Amino acid sequence: MACLLAVLVVAFPRIAIILLYLFTNFFTHVYHSLLIPVLGFLFLPITLIAYTYLVNTHAALGSVTSLVVLFIAIILDLGLLGGSTRGRTGVW
Repeated sequence: MACLLAVLVVAFPRIAIILLYLFTNFFTHVYHSLLIPVLGFLFLPITLIAYTYLVNTHAALGSVTSLVVLFIAIILDLGLLGGSTRGRTGVW
């Protein structure tokens, strides 16, 4: 069940952020204003979820594991943003 939830979060991160914001207190202890969550929602949604999860679980943000998780989240987000460029230019 947890793997299915993780796949759904990666597939539909913005829907997951909306559901987490409406039905849980996942973001309340990490962000005290709405500016960073809104920017994360628009530009880096998977990184927003990963960073918030790491802070909520009290993981050391300087540890190798946390940095690897954040790096993978950033790579996934950048792939979501620029993934359609190849399709529009017609270059394989």
